[in-house]
Amino acid sequence: MGHEVLAEVWRGDFLESVHHGTVVATDASGAPVLSVGRPDDITFPRSSNKPLQALAMLRSGLDLDGPLLALACASHSGEDFHVAGALEILSSAGLGEEALQCTPDLPLGEQARARHLAQGLSAAPKYMNCSGKHAAMLATCVVNGWSTEDYLDPAHPLQVATRRTIEDVAGEPVAQVGVDGCGAPIFAISLTGLARAFGRLAGAAPGTLEHRVAAAMNAHPQWVGGTGRDVTVLMGALPGVIAKDGAEGVYAVGLPSGEGVALKIADGSSRARAVVVVAVLKRLGVDVSAVEDLATVPVLGHGRAVGAVKPSLALAG
Repeated sequence: MGHEVLAEVWRGDFLESVHHGTVVATDASGAPVLSVGRPDDITFPRSSNKPLQALAMLRSGLDLDGPLLALACASHSGEDFHVAGALEILSSAGLGEEALQCTPDLPLGEQARARHLAQGLSAAPKYMNCSGKHAAMLATCVVNGWSTEDYLDPAHPLQVATRRTIEDVAGEPVAQVGVDGCGAPIFAISLTGLARAFGRLAGAAPGTLEHRVAAAMNAHPQWVGGTGRDVTVLMGALPGVIAKDGAEGVYAVGLPSGEGVALKIADGSSRARAVVVVAVLKRLGVDVSAVEDLATVPVLGHGRAVGAVKPSLALAG
């Protein structure tokens, strides 16, 4: 109840399905300027929390920059350079891949997974899309002399610092703590808080740790996602913009103006997320001509496009 239709699935001229959800945009002060649905509902941002977790690590003394900092913010596709980067972060802290406690998995990216399986390789923590974040978490523990065996415990100093950082940039208290798919604690906030946090990162002044995270993501989008991923395309095409996808239909974007966007598709589907984001960015006055390919998703019939997933009239504005 209360969710609105954000995207429509058209097969030819027939409306076949709809995706309900919530989307909110905030201005540079963090106040909502556009909302559809239930922007104050609490949600687990899932992997959209990763840039905020990376900020907490920098605040805790981790010295990471450039592509490796972008990797700490990533749900990477498991391409060779992603895996090598995670191992490099570990090595810099004097650790090996056996220290990783993220869930063993196959590469997330379709191409990387196909190559992986063709080579007869199996699932392992280093291939998991969160291995960059986990490697950075472990390196942060080493910098501070914290234990590495229990770094996923919500009471561990690393996770306490992460919670405080999320509350700071979101401008609200964490409402719930759960376990994310990778095994790390996940901290629930409102979509308004998530949008506010991303705006604060993307709009931060040069020289701040917030700007350092945003600059790494926008300069190295391939490290945040991977080949063909919409977050990679979006950041590569829009200067100064940061974007991060999350499981269960979550997506967050920050603009260099300090504006932020956050959304959740209520059914947890991922196919409508980029469609909704592009529509909202257009409503905010962003030139989205460079990412028009993300504005709709083809609906296929017998292998060819016979329709499209489109933003709803509530977003067309």
